[in-house]
Amino acid sequence: MTTTGFTDPRPVYTRATEQAAALIRTVRPGQLTGPTPCSEFDVRALLSHMVGGTRRIAVVGEGGDGLAVRPVAEGVADEEWAEAYDEVRVRVLKAWEGDERMTAPVRVPWGEVPGHAALSGYVMEIVTHTWDLAEALGHPLELDPELAEFALGNARAVLPDSRPRDAGTPFDSRREPAEDAGPYEQLAAWLGRSPLNHT
Repeated sequence: MTTTGFTDPRPVYTRATEQAAALIRTVRPGQLTGPTPCSEFDVRALLSHMVGGTRRIAVVGEGGDGLAVRPVAEGVADEEWAEAYDEVRVRVLKAWEGDERMTAPVRVPWGEVPGHAALSGYVMEIVTHTWDLAEALGHPLELDPELAEFALGNARAVLPDSRPRDAGTPFDSRREPAEDAGPYEQLAAWLGRSPLNHT
């Protein structure tokens, strides 16, 4: 849905969180210490970041100070990641229900932006981290290409084509994707990520 000149990110965000939730439910205890394309995160730390980052955008949607929320989840037992993520993603959907949230200015780590731009940024985040997790788990589920296309469009709009590692973003310099790369691989390459080498 397009509203006053922007694409409403809420339906896409809902689908993106449903996809993330389905993937998180496939995680097995023995996989929690495995590597991910985020070199600083193993699977457990990535799950913590996914839950914590989702909590941050929930607080933003509720009108709170999202920057005061650390993008990590502490005290979650290994068998409770799926439940923790489901709980916080439902909180986000409720927090962003009102149309007024789309145009109200909010503060996120990259600045003060309209709500629709903030939520679009978090679509990019959760879709990217879903790919990270899928890579770590050996792709147990097929991912929705439309979500990656939305996230890639947003990434190309807000992140410069050429940028140093520490240019105010948590992303590495852009890589060249393979010629036959699908939208997830293109998104990963734009954000400087490389697939894991599963052998």
